[in-house]
Amino acid sequence: MSAPILYLPDLGKTFVLRTDASDTSLGAVLLQKQGDVKFPVAYASRKLLPREKTYSVIEKECLGLVWGIGKFHMYLFGREFTLQTDHQPLLYLNKVKVANTRLMRWALSLQPYRFRIEAILGAENVGAEFLSRV
Repeated sequence: MSAPILYLPDLGKTFVLRTDASDTSLGAVLLQKQGDVKFPVAYASRKLLPREKTYSVIEKECLGLVWGIGKFHMYLFGREFTLQTDHQPLLYLNKVKVANTRLMRWALSLQPYRFRIEAILGAENVGAEFLSRV
């Protein structure tokens, strides 16, 4: 087994952002494809604030998404990128009427970004999943 390697970002290639949230933390991994393999460009994680720990699951997952995009703003703003999440309800964040005002505010804050959301299995989200658990 080899140590994880961070690749230098190539601004000419598409970025992939994977995010995750747990009961205590948020995690995000910024990836880029090199050949057929996605390699990490950056990692980030943080603990949830006491008030954030009371959020529902979808709110925590959406917070992770918003926080991850903000954390890697310098790489993502003005570029099209893919956002991958293992929380399927987030796929419909911009497609349905949102009754939750917090989710609505976050959805509005993401409008300047050009991304498409993809669902992935939790087993594929190992980097962000690990970071949200430490």
